[in-house]
Amino acid sequence: MAEWLGMGRRGRRCYGFDEIALVPGSVTLNPNEVDTSFEIGKGKFKIPIMAAAMDGVVDVKFAIEMSKLGGIAVLNLDGIQTRYEEPDEVLGQIAKITPEKATELTQSIYTTPIKEKLISKRITELKRKKGTAVVSCIPAHAENFSKIAISAGADIFVVQSTVTSTKHISKEYKSLDLFKFCKNTNIPVIIGNCVTYETTLELMSTGVAALLIGVGPGAACTTRGVLGIGVPQVTATVDAAAARDFWFKKTGRYVSIITDGGMNRGGDICKAFACGADSVMIGSSFARAKEAPGKGYHWGMATSHVNLPRGTRIYVGTTGTLEEILFGPAKVDDGSQNLMGALKTSMATLGAANLKEMHNVEIIIAPSIQTEGKIFQVGQRVGMGK
Repeated sequence: MAEWLGMGRRGRRCYGFDEIALVPGSVTLNPNEVDTSFEIGKGKFKIPIMAAAMDGVVDVKFAIEMSKLGGIAVLNLDGIQTRYEEPDEVLGQIAKITPEKATELTQSIYTTPIKEKLISKRITELKRKKGTAVVSCIPAHAENFSKIAISAGADIFVVQSTVTSTKHISKEYKSLDLFKFCKNTNIPVIIGNCVTYETTLELMSTGVAALLIGVGPGAACTTRGVLGIGVPQVTATVDAAAARDFWFKKTGRYVSIITDGGMNRGGDICKAFACGADSVMIGSSFARAKEAPGKGYHWGMATSHVNLPRGTRIYVGTTGTLEEILFGPAKVDDGSQNLMGALKTSMATLGAANLKEMHNVEIIIAPSIQTEGKIFQVGQRVGMGK
């Protein structure tokens, strides 16, 4: 499979969403009758599109609205919501600052210490409105924050870093024992992020409920440019799904795969499910919602790193309500709204009655899929030409 890069060095060809297409099958279905639901632990959700744990995307109000619509929004316990009593004031500062000063400001804002009482407060606010409380933090904070979160009523706990493995080595500090953590945490645990078959398989052995797949594909992430690491999302998802299926055959335990990042249109989301995803996680599309706390701005989780930022603040604008982004009616022509309508229509056209059947549709390598016949859209910067 690998190609020669030079003398004695080979590299495997990997693929992103823009390089593949899905082929219609011999059976079509009524879009209103396909099943898009997915499960994590004992929870079942009708929307398989999760909102990422980014401060410009999710706050308590956004998470409550997402819950009402039937989905999951992940609240960042390392972020602004747990550092400031009045986070809206701080978010307003980020929205107003010039691009040249944005990283400097976020670095300053995130030096304010996390207040543990705000972890309980935010989760309590969420649960009081009958929202699903899904919260996230980095491995270094996981043991402490998970206890606080669970006591406050959290439903799912996410441990997330740029790259996660079961074999983190450090002489400077004690690393999180993922096996022990998953065993001792009495709510479903999601771990991220990873991109390879081998690491996916190893992480599944920890007892995790789901894994986040993707390194560096997010719209506001600069990890690939700063560190030079990452695997395009099509290949990463296919490899992770293969590990999931092997693990299920071996143990009888199904661990969900969540493709995280790199999708900003309905078509990308549909392709992720065809590649084997059980759910997807996106940020920039939801940052465009009127309910999003970023006021049309979106920034990566590592943008605020004090020494080596791996993200940037981008302007995505505000295009509609969260309900319009998920269910329509779409008011834009670029596929960034009515994501659930797009998914259902794609599934029906492909003959997939549920997401697991979506895993079996035909995929072709088609780099011309974005440009074939689209000369006017590209020239006028409308539709697929944006």
